[in-house]
Amino acid sequence: MSNAEKMLEIKDLSVIYKTDLETVYAVNGVPFSREKGATLGLVGETGAGKTTLALTLMRLLPERTGKVTSGSITFEGEDIINLPEAQMCKIRGDKIAMIFQDPMTSLNPVLTVALQVHNEAGRSKEEIDKRVDETLTMVGIPPARKNEYPHQFSGGMRQRVVIAIALSCEPDLLIADEPTTALDVTIQAQVL
Repeated sequence: MSNAEKMLEIKDLSVIYKTDLETVYAVNGVPFSREKGATLGLVGETGAGKTTLALTLMRLLPERTGKVTSGSITFEGEDIINLPEAQMCKIRGDKIAMIFQDPMTSLNPVLTVALQVHNEAGRSKEEIDKRVDETLTMVGIPPARKNEYPHQFSGGMRQRVVIAIALSCEPDLLIADEPTTALDVTIQAQVL
């Protein structure tokens, strides 16, 4: 596969968490690449580094403790490890989205669940509202609830909101970190 065909390429990625008490080597020399349209599943024990890898791809490691010590991440031909934060903010959600595993802490409690950012395409308010309605309907939430706050939803409904948010901008890369954990079995099958 040529570099032009690769959407994502990770080379020798290593990540640590460093505190005053210890250094945890969370990701050690991970290499892989994916072309557009391909699926990759990572399997491992709790603490194996799967979430750390996902957070690193999103550039959401804890600022004080998380650090990439070596390697590179190239997304659509661009090095995102050294990308300025302002540019990374434009990629997050729009080109790379993540379904976080904990719906209780993934949503901002002072914001409604409706989309408020990533309008790179210059959509009108009506077009944005229509897209919000479509994605909420897709995950089984009535669009009339889009102006409600996270505390007004059950855990399973919050997880579906997180899924809808990740899908709403139709990202090129979707990272799903245990996306169905808070869902009952019948909803899990529907979402997958």
